[in-house]
Amino acid sequence: MNALPPGLAALRGVLAEADAGAGVVGSRATGRGRRAAVLILFWWDADVPPGGGIDGLRLALVEKSPRLRSHAGQLAFPGGGVDPADADDVAAALREAEEEVGIAPVEVEVLGVLPAASVRVSGYRVTPVVGWWRTPRPLLVADTDEIAAVHAVAVTELLEPANRVTWEHPLGYEGPAFVVDDLFVWGFTGDLLAGLVRVAGWERSWDPAMRTPVPRRFLRDTGQ
Repeated sequence: MNALPPGLAALRGVLAEADAGAGVVGSRATGRGRRAAVLILFWWDADVPPGGGIDGLRLALVEKSPRLRSHAGQLAFPGGGVDPADADDVAAALREAEEEVGIAPVEVEVLGVLPAASVRVSGYRVTPVVGWWRTPRPLLVADTDEIAAVHAVAVTELLEPANRVTWEHPLGYEGPAFVVDDLFVWGFTGDLLAGLVRVAGWERSWDPAMRTPVPRRFLRDTGQ
């Protein structure tokens, strides 16, 4: 499906509103720290007939290598630090996506850019870029040093109330999490994803009182 589906067209309109970005990044909004950027990338599953909803939408998540010093083993959006050669944060997000999962920048239509958000432990100031992958194909791990796996997650699965919980960290932190099969999306990525589905109008009623510790597989350090 090359045409932008109605659900994402509506999201693009929402992201153009002045206060929408603040609604996504919430308490993580910040103006300090080293610059970085991530790509929140959606596409349409070719096996799902086009329609007016979001049933065919997929989202790319990378699983960080367990060998990394920071955020090892965690799920994240493709992204990384802004290089001096990058024209802007959008260019950095697109470059990182190509380096990590092999998606060329020309294949992505940018739907919106959110305010910079803080990763508390590392101090990064991360700009989230929302994109539409027009001509999807099977994802691949292009950077085997930093990425252990890449996952194509159905948005409707993320939104299932049974798949939403409140994560608990051994140091006392907590926040929204998404559980799909054996994947656990929490911390910075969970916060951004929760904010995005909320402002998009996709969120379904869920029980924040359902709490669970972060699984050891996704808790290699204290980064969030």
